[in-house]
Amino acid sequence: MEILERRKNNVVLLEVKGRLDSNTCARLEAEIDNGFNLLATKKLVLDFSGVEYISSAALRVLLSAQKKKPADCDFIIKSPSEFCKYVFDGTGADIFLNIEP
Repeated sequence: MEILERRKNNVVLLEVKGRLDSNTCARLEAEIDNGFNLLATKKLVLDFSGVEYISSAALRVLLSAQKKKPADCDFIIKSPSEFCKYVFDGTGADIFLNIEP
């Protein structure tokens, strides 16, 4: 898995590529937590267009992040790959996560 971080004004963009599974989800969680902990962050965006696979462990990280995000910060999953859309729709996670095409 590869994560590229970009910051512009109060927005943190994490471009995620590769596989999100039990071996990589701890790193994803750390990157999300870091993005939330930056003082001026008002929006944290995960670009999932390059994610090939997402496991239940990684899905749990995303749902947990949605719950613990600061009240004044938007948490968005942008451009999920076809596989991610299938998993989000099939598990009902799309109801709880803010997903943008």
